[in-house]
Amino acid sequence: MQDNATEVTAAGIARLAGVGRAAVSNWRRRHADFPKPVGGTETSPSFALAEVEDWLRRQGKLAEVPLRERVWQQLVGHPEGPVAALVHAGCALLLIHDRPTVWLELSAASDERLAELLPTALEQVLAPRFGMVRRPAVRTPAPAELLPSAPLLRGAAELAAELGARQTYEFLLGRHLDANPRQYTLTPGDLAALMADLAGPARSFLDPACGTGALLRAVAPGTDQELYGQDSAPELAELTALRLALHTRAAVRTAVGDSLRADAYETLRADAVLCHPPFNERNWGHDELAYDPRWEYGFPARTESELAWVQHALARLRDGGTAVLLMPPAAASRRSGRRIRADLLRRGALRAVIALPVGAAPPYNIPLHLWVLRRPERAPAQPEVLLADTAGVSEAADGRGRLDWPAVRAAVLDAWHPFDRTGTTREEPGVSRSVPVIELLDDDVDLAPPAICPARRGRRRGGTHGRTRTPRRNPPPDRRPHPAPHRHRGPRPLAAHHDR
Repeated sequence: MQDNATEVTAAGIARLAGVGRAAVSNWRRRHADFPKPVGGTETSPSFALAEVEDWLRRQGKLAEVPLRERVWQQLVGHPEGPVAALVHAGCALLLIHDRPTVWLELSAASDERLAELLPTALEQVLAPRFGMVRRPAVRTPAPAELLPSAPLLRGAAELAAELGARQTYEFLLGRHLDANPRQYTLTPGDLAALMADLAGPARSFLDPACGTGALLRAVAPGTDQELYGQDSAPELAELTALRLALHTRAAVRTAVGDSLRADAYETLRADAVLCHPPFNERNWGHDELAYDPRWEYGFPARTESELAWVQHALARLRDGGTAVLLMPPAAASRRSGRRIRADLLRRGALRAVIALPVGAAPPYNIPLHLWVLRRPERAPAQPEVLLADTAGVSEAADGRGRLDWPAVRAAVLDAWHPFDRTGTTREEPGVSRSVPVIELLDDDVDLAPPAICPARRGRRRGGTHGRTRTPRRNPPPDRRPHPAPHRHRGPRPLAAHHDR
């Protein structure tokens, strides 16, 4: 069966022929037999890929197309769109990865027969990998859905024979993310690895705003491991599940829904939580979640969505479990969050605040923070908190410069590991120090590390230099309203998604 369903743009034709777009425009004007548009718009038409290839071949203009490029063109030209194509390709690649002989038998048949038989084979792979749940994140495609994808699946299988199933999916997903930068807010791989290192080895991990799964993919493999993810965008929950299943042998569970309003894992108590939450959300559920039992450290203000995510993470941890969240720097110092910050400190839940260099993650012009939290097993007698500022360790020349991630990683982990073992650490001037909680419980409860760690001379340009704090002998009283008993409020509406 010819790949008549796959479409290609003028830019794609130019890549196939190894010419510029102007040459494609000239061919359309000068050759009456050039394929007619089958879709797109008047200013950006699309053409049937099979017809274009036939025409280029007859004209002697078809360049030797790399297999990667051919499969990519099949994916972006899929009639149901690239996300549906990625899901279908991911399912087929998981079958190739787990049961290669089954794929070889199926692929010997015609496209129609392949589409007819593939759902049954996929069920035997998807159910064991994603669990027997009532509403699985990855749904088995029907034969009618798979038929237009047959040429793509065959091309993906051919590419998997060269690269491997996992690398093939990483290539296709990565190129899709690169081609749509405004659609997704990504967690860079180096940052994801650092966050996983701070959390440490664990059996069960949760990412309640999982996006494309970068954080869960970064965790070190372990025995009988379980990875839980949730995202408000159904397509991201699907893509993450397939990505993780191809990457690890761990049990993978992903769910669709806004974790704050429609938590899929209310009874889960994970060993570790990793999260890159959406920033500065006003519509996070403030009005309908006033009596939610997760607000153990205080009811967050409407402007403090990040502190809602912090408390959600703590609520999903077992006692002694660790959470690592990427946070905007304002969350460490906004007055509207000072009482929650104070309670997190008093009770020993907040263990470290680490300022990253500018350019570490989007938005690239802001020095984001990492918060390391631990669900307290008991209240510490004289708690301390680790504050670190890595701006002087690796400064980007501009907001998007390449950082010295090995230096940042070493500075952070060299401070965190001894602090995690003993509750205190040796001061590294301008980089890190452990601070008694009593020193931070003033009227502001400002936890911004640059304000606490004096800058190393000659290494910092501008910014806030060290300042002197006067410790209060009596911490500010806990004036937060105590929530009433939790009442069931019915189904919770979903919030707009924020992709990672």
